[in-house]
Amino acid sequence: MLLRIGHLSTFYHTSVLLIAQGNLGDLLDCEVHWKLFGTGPSIIDAFERDEIDMAYIGLPPVIVGISRALKIKCIAGGHIEGTVLVSHRDMRAYPETKDLREILNQFSGHPIGVPGRGSIHDVIMKGLLERYNLNKDIGIINFRWADNVIEAFVKGEIVAAAGTPALAVAIERFGKGKILYPASMVWPNNPSYGIAVSQRFLDNNRDILERFISIHEDATALLREKPEEFADTIARFVGVVDKDFVLETIMISPRYCAQLTEEYINATMEFVKAMKRLGYITRDLGREEIFETDIIRTIHGTGNHY
Repeated sequence: MLLRIGHLSTFYHTSVLLIAQGNLGDLLDCEVHWKLFGTGPSIIDAFERDEIDMAYIGLPPVIVGISRALKIKCIAGGHIEGTVLVSHRDMRAYPETKDLREILNQFSGHPIGVPGRGSIHDVIMKGLLERYNLNKDIGIINFRWADNVIEAFVKGEIVAAAGTPALAVAIERFGKGKILYPASMVWPNNPSYGIAVSQRFLDNNRDILERFISIHEDATALLREKPEEFADTIARFVGVVDKDFVLETIMISPRYCAQLTEEYINATMEFVKAMKRLGYITRDLGREEIFETDIIRTIHGTGNHY
C-alpha cells in the first residue's frame, strides 16, 4: 500500500515533524511518499491529477476543489487562526488601536502581498477588505511562494503582507516589520489547516487513516506541551532557520489540535459564504460535502485542545 501525502513548508504543521522523524511508513505499515507544494491551490490541482491521496491544507482551497466536483473530505483539523497581518514598525497596530478597519485603511492606495489566489490568507484578506468596504482602495498581489512575499516586502514592492506566522517572523527579522493585529482576532476560529483525503482512499483505507490521525494528534500534543523540543527538532531538520525562529513561529498562534470542533466547522461554513460572494465558487456547499468526522471522533473523543 502506498500513501502519497501533499504538504506545505509550514513549520507548525505536523508533517514537518513526521518527515523529520522518518518512520511514518513503519508506523502505518505502508509506503509513504511526501510531496512539497507552494500553496493550497496547487495541492488541489495535484488531487485533481490523482498525484496525492492526502494533504495538509487550508480549508478554502478544499472548498474550491469540492465545488469543482473533486471528491475529497476533511477528516481532521490541525491548527486554527494561522493568518497574520504584518507591516512596517511605524504603522499603527493593536493595541494602539483595536479597530481593524483603521489598521487596514493605512494601506489605501497600496498593495498587500498574500500567498496564492484561493489560499486561506487570500480569502481572509479579500473578505476583510470587502467587510470594511476597502476592496476598491487596497489591492492584493498574490505570490506563488511565501518567500516571494518576503522579498517583495523587503524591496518595497508591497507595504504589508498577510500569511503564516513563519512569514510574519521572517518579515519581523529581515524586513524590520511587526505584527499589526492578533492572529486570534483577524478571523476567529478560522481553519488554518486540516487533513484532506481523497474519497477513494477514505473508502478503502480507514485503518491506515485511523492510525495516521492518532499519530497526527500526538504530534499536535507535542506542539502544545513541548514547543521548545518541537522547535529544536524542526530547526535541526530544516537547517536554514534557528530554534528561536521556529519557536517564535509556533507561539504566535499556539492553537493546535486534530479535533474538528463545531467552531472549526462553522468558521469553514462562513468561508463558503464569503467565497461565493467573492466569486471563488458558484454554489453553496453543505458541511457534509466538506467534512467526514467519524474518524476524528473515534480517535479523539469529545472536547478539544485548541
